Amino acid sequence: MKRFTITALALGLCFSVFAQDTPDAAVVQKIRKAGLENSKVMDIAFNLTDVSGPRLSNSPGLKRAQEWAVKQLTEWGLKNAHLEAWGTFGKGWQVDKYYAATTVPFYHPIIASPKAWTPGTNGPVKSEVILIKADSVSDLAKYKGKLVGKIVMMDQGTPLTSGLKPDFSRYADSTLAQMAAAKPAAAGADRQRPAGGPMADRMAQMMKMREIRAAMSAMLVEEKVALILTYARGGQGTFFTSNGASYALDAKPVSPELEVAAEDFLHILRLLRAGKTVEVEADIKTSFYDQDPQGYNVIAEIPGTDKKLKDEVVMIGGHFDSWHAATGATDNAAGSAVMMEAMRILKAIDFKPKRTIRIALWSSEEQGLFGSRGYVAKHFGDPKTMALTPDQKKISAYYNLDNGTGKIRGVYLQGNAAAGPIFQNWLTPFNDLGATTVTINNTGGTDHQAFDAVGIPGFQFIQDPADYNTRTHHSNMDTYDRLVEDDLKQSATIIASFVYNTSQREAQIPRKELPAPQAARP
Repeated sequence: MKRFTITALALGLCFSVFAQDTPDAAVVQKIRKAGLENSKVMDIAFNLTDVSGPRLSNSPGLKRAQEWAVKQLTEWGLKNAHLEAWGTFGKGWQVDKYYAATTVPFYHPIIASPKAWTPGTNGPVKSEVILIKADSVSDLAKYKGKLVGKIVMMDQGTPLTSGLKPDFSRYADSTLAQMAAAKPAAAGADRQRPAGGPMADRMAQMMKMREIRAAMSAMLVEEKVALILTYARGGQGTFFTSNGASYALDAKPVSPELEVAAEDFLHILRLLRAGKTVEVEADIKTSFYDQDPQGYNVIAEIPGTDKKLKDEVVMIGGHFDSWHAATGATDNAAGSAVMMEAMRILKAIDFKPKRTIRIALWSSEEQGLFGSRGYVAKHFGDPKTMALTPDQKKISAYYNLDNGTGKIRGVYLQGNAAAGPIFQNWLTPFNDLGATTVTINNTGGTDHQAFDAVGIPGFQFIQDPADYNTRTHHSNMDTYDRLVEDDLKQSATIIASFVYNTSQREAQIPRKELPAPQAARP
């Protein structure tokens, strides 16, 4: 009898847990209608891209987008919409004017962009292009005194190859099945690195190249070159940019620099290697902004209404900043627009959450997750010491979106196995939209990691690749035109449902064991 009672109790507990994680069908239907039939996600994306422009950290474009977002969130009825400083970033920067073309052996406009945080040319410049060949710092000495007023480029560039795969893709069922079948990684496995071998050789080569580039940069400034042409990764007119000069307030001077599309760079390189004369003209104007070096995040809330749970918080977010060669549509206006739309959906169905729901649109993710890490350090704790604040325990979960325009196919658990059955239930009403997969796997490179680092359940959704890594990510093609409307609608609808379920759940999302202080890790 006692054995039966215990078994019955266990079964009852199991069914109770399952019941609280079974989505409310009526609410799901309301969310689907608001998100799939009455969506505003493309309007939001339009304002973040075509209207605001590039959103490089601390640039005028980012500030325009932030101010618009605060105003829009307030108009939807969210509370306490504001810009919150996370710490010191440095200088803002933008391109005011860009023109470059070859004039000899014939006229041809060059596809390129000024490198971030580099100066302009101080008016039009025109020069024969000088090819610099240097495999070591000592090789640079032969160019001393010969480069004043010249346009220069390094003797390096990877020849293009024709690809046979399409740019745009979606995850195959077999790939999603592999994700779902993944096993938890062994503790510390991701931090074990061999002492030698190919990886060490590559690191040594990278350090050598970094030394040469630093010496080259200093020499070219001293030589007062007019402009540097740099090979940019990419092809078919697309080039990728994901670095820049220093944005520190006390940054050392650098030379004007263009990141040049592969076809145009290689065209010039072939001519110079063949001993032909190449002449380029350019006119570049850039501006720096150092009046306010602070970095800011956009924050807004739907307040909780339950007496016991209203002080607890469900957070969603995505990074708001972008690179500058285009308007940052898939990276990450898409994720930001989806998160704003999820909040709009919840307001549109007149949802009164038990827990408070908070949206955060981060800045300076592209330079190192600075916005989210600064926010987490200020409010929740320091991952270096794992000294945590009382508010760390009040966050049920943080959900992030930052992998392009592709629709949601599931969730990365970030090693949080206990959340798996919960999320699987929450995805069930959206299986017909292609969202089916829960994987124990981790994914990195974006803002959920700031939360995970201090023991808060942080999750990034699995998204179809689309043409994110092949065409748009950090590229001059990352424009509004690359957004897939139906995919963004689907993503906003699913996230709104996840937020609803998290806010209403009796218990918080289960947590993993607290990570060790980062300073103590091997």
